[in-house]
Amino acid sequence: MASQGLISDFEQMLGKENVFSSEADLQSYSYDSAVLEPVIPSLVVRPTNSEQLAAAVTKLYENGIPMTVRGSGTNLSGGTIPDKSETVVILTTGLTRILEINSNDLYAVVEPGVITAQFAQEVAKSNLFYPPDPGSQAVSTIGGNIAENAGGLRGLKYGVTKDYVMGLEFFDATGALVKTGSRTVKCVTGYNLAGMMIQSEGTLGVISQAILKLVPPPKASRALMAVFDNIQNAAEAVAGIIAAHVLPCTLEFLDNNTIVRVDDFTHAGLPREAGAILLIEVDGHPAQVEDDAAAVEKVLKENKATAVHIPKDAAEKFKLWEARRMALPVLARCRPTTVLEDATVPRSQIPAMMKAVNEIAAKYKVEVGTFGHAGDGNLHPTFLCDKRDKEEYHRVELAIDEMFDVAINLQGTLSGEHGIGTAKSKWMEKETSRGTILFSQRLRRALDPKGLLNPSKLVGI
Repeated sequence: MASQGLISDFEQMLGKENVFSSEADLQSYSYDSAVLEPVIPSLVVRPTNSEQLAAAVTKLYENGIPMTVRGSGTNLSGGTIPDKSETVVILTTGLTRILEINSNDLYAVVEPGVITAQFAQEVAKSNLFYPPDPGSQAVSTIGGNIAENAGGLRGLKYGVTKDYVMGLEFFDATGALVKTGSRTVKCVTGYNLAGMMIQSEGTLGVISQAILKLVPPPKASRALMAVFDNIQNAAEAVAGIIAAHVLPCTLEFLDNNTIVRVDDFTHAGLPREAGAILLIEVDGHPAQVEDDAAAVEKVLKENKATAVHIPKDAAEKFKLWEARRMALPVLARCRPTTVLEDATVPRSQIPAMMKAVNEIAAKYKVEVGTFGHAGDGNLHPTFLCDKRDKEEYHRVELAIDEMFDVAINLQGTLSGEHGIGTAKSKWMEKETSRGTILFSQRLRRALDPKGLLNPSKLVGI
C-alpha cells in the first residue's frame, strides 16, 4: 500500500473522492478480462481534467513509482493489470468530456474516458458516423480503444480505431505535454507520434485528448444470415465473398457450439442445427446495397449455404446482431474459465485456420466455441475450461501454443485486436524478430528512462 504521505499528496491534488486506497478498492483494479493472476496496486487515482492528469504523472515520475493507465479494464491481454505491488493505477474514467463535434470538418475532440457507444450516439445526433465498434463498446473507453487499437464488427469495410485517429495530446513519462496530429485531413508536422501511441498499451505515454475522424452515415443497409451444414463451407463462403470483391460492412461467423449456447440465452431464433452461420451486412447507396446483397447471396449459394435469411424489419435485424454481440458473455457463463483468443490470418487462409482450430481442439480434447470477424480473418476461438483443473488447463495452453504456430505459419498474427500485454508477450519474437524486440526496448528506454510506464507489457523495458 502507498505511504500515507503519497496518499495525502494525491488527495490534495485530486480531491479525496478521487483517491482510492482501501483494500476493496485496490482489489477491484488488480485484474482485467485476461485469464491472468491479479496484482493489487499500491494506490488508485482518478484525475478529472488534463491538468490533474499531468500533475499525477509528474508526481509518480519524480518519485520513481511505476504507473498503469486504465479505462474500463475490458482488455483481454493483461495490459491493465498492475506490474507489481508498488504500481499506482491511473484511472481515465474521470476524463469524460466530448469537447467538440464538428459537422463542417467531420471530426470530434474527446477526452480518453468517453465511453465508445455513448460517443457514437452523440455523433449520430449530428447525422455523422463513428464506425469503430468493439464488442465492449457499451463500457470501453476511447482512450483504451486507442491504446489497444480496438477493432469491431465493422472493421472489414470501415477499418479499426487507428483509421480514425487524426491527432492526440498525451503526457510523456515525465508529465510533459506532447501534441501530435491536427484537425486537418493532411498533417505532416513532425513525427507521426499519434501512430506510435496507437496500440502502445500505455507503455509510451498517457493520452489526455484525441481528435477523431467522423464520416457520413450510410444511406441504406441490408442484413443476411446464411446457414451452413459445416464450418468449412462457411469458411469457403467468406473467402468467396472477398474474392468477389464485395466488402460487406460486417461479416461475422458463429460455430454450432456458439449458436446453441447463444440461442439458449437470447432466444434469438438462431438455427440450432446449423454447423455454422454467417451474419452479413452490406451498406452504402441504396443501389449499391442492392447489387452487393445480390452478389453476396450468389456466393453464399455457390458455397453450399442451406438457407439465406433476410430479416423482415429493423427489430429482427437488431436481434441477430445482438445475438452475435452476446457470443462472448454467453460462452463465459458456461465454464469457470474462459480463454478468448484472436489469432488472425489473411482472409484467403480462413478455411485453413478454421480447419486447424477444430483439429487442435480434438487433438487436445478441449472445448472451443469459435466466433469472430471472419471477413477480416479475425477469429475468436474461445476455450472453455476450469483453470483449477491443472491437467485440463495445461491441455488448453498446449492447444493455444499450437494454434498460434498455425496462425503465424499461415502468415497471420498473434493478435488482431486484443493486444499483447503480458498474456502474449512470450510469442512476440516468434512472429517478429529478435531485432524487433531489441529495437522496441531501446525505444521504450529512450522515452521512459526510469521504466515506469506499464513496464512489463508488450516487450518489457
